[in-house]
Amino acid sequence: MKVILQQDVKGKGKKGEVVNVAEGYARNYLLPRNLAVEANDANVKKLKQQKNQEAKKKEQELKEAKNLVEKLEKIKVEVKTKAGEGGRLFGSVTSKEITKVLEKQHKIKIDKRKIDLKDPIKTLGVHKLPVKLHPEASGTMTVHVIEE
Repeated sequence: MKVILQQDVKGKGKKGEVVNVAEGYARNYLLPRNLAVEANDANVKKLKQQKNQEAKKKEQELKEAKNLVEKLEKIKVEVKTKAGEGGRLFGSVTSKEITKVLEKQHKIKIDKRKIDLKDPIKTLGVHKLPVKLHPEASGTMTVHVIEE
């Protein structure tokens, strides 16, 4: 019997797949627990529509991420902080502070985890930071740390 899985089923397949299972397994286990629905014409058509919508949504997210990466590469974020002798900072500049300044100065809101900052910035000057907004959309962002 062909069924469309509504959830991941161990040993059978992932959500959204059309699989062939024993009729008793489908009637006694999968269907009563709402783990699957019968793969008739209406349900298959509905599944195709859902997959098309998901594909369009992913495409839109990628497009937005690429546009945002282009914006981030063009702008310069200026972070003001206290510094001592030799351009060493009192404390450090973290990705959380960078996202706050970015939102305040340029009205762009991104998650702090999207900025790939290995170690906090501890010196004055211009720093290039990698930004990964989407698995297929990444770039670099310029952060200028200046003395307050």
